[in-house]
Amino acid sequence: METSPRPAIVTTIADLRWAVGAARKDQKRIGFVPTMGALHEGHLSLVRASQAECQYTVVSIYVNPAQFGPKEDFARYPRTLQADLEKLAGVGADLAFCPSDAEVYPVGFSTWVEVEGVAEPLEGQCRPGHFRGVATVVLKLLNMVQPDVAYFGQKDYQQALVIRRMVADLNVPVEVRVCPTVREPDGLAMSSRNSYLSPQGRQKALVLWKSLQLAAELVRQAERDAATIIARMRQTILTVEDAQIDYIALVDPETLAPVEKITAPVLAALAIRIEGTRLIDNCLLEP
Repeated sequence: METSPRPAIVTTIADLRWAVGAARKDQKRIGFVPTMGALHEGHLSLVRASQAECQYTVVSIYVNPAQFGPKEDFARYPRTLQADLEKLAGVGADLAFCPSDAEVYPVGFSTWVEVEGVAEPLEGQCRPGHFRGVATVVLKLLNMVQPDVAYFGQKDYQQALVIRRMVADLNVPVEVRVCPTVREPDGLAMSSRNSYLSPQGRQKALVLWKSLQLAAELVRQAERDAATIIARMRQTILTVEDAQIDYIALVDPETLAPVEKITAPVLAALAIRIEGTRLIDNCLLEP
């Protein structure tokens, strides 16, 4: 008997709820991986994490216009639906939810989710309105899918904190699981935006990981002054011509408040533009 190709594909909330409801009737635990498509190994690692813990995995593919600013890359963001569905079949996801804008934001839509505190620094400062768009679409997707567990990647560390905060504050009955950043063999964090880079730009982008490794090494060597570490990271990044720094920060991993002296684990986070492409990365520094 042939196995049916996976995943099943639905485009409406009604069909999504029917499929998830049927899995629930079978006592299956529901895992959910929200994505904007252009899937890579980072996304697929989240799908695998869901499958290890849940009996039914839903993946959404939706490029959310609400989280892009007016001068950002919404129009050129990679959309590779057929390739994405093949990758999901390869890892055995059960359901792909691929809604239209009209399905997610119907005519008259006028309710938004604003998270304060952890959404305000770093990405919040550089991309005003970004987390409003993220929090709103993620809450909507969680309400549509109603999963037991939702999976996010540590590369988007601040996003994961914002979602945890929202889920706690609004009593959303879902467990938020944050999985490790997946890197290329040379250390570059996997990202759909890496596809914008030329081969030369791709090499230059390694400076993000290099500077994070430098920070970790300085902490290992007992450097405790955050300003010193940030200055050394900046120096490293500026060895790449045309690299533009949005921010380099050493912050408290829970609150994202800036840290001056490193006496406990801190998050090193940065956002750098290479060839005009904005890349983010982070790592935890353990004294």
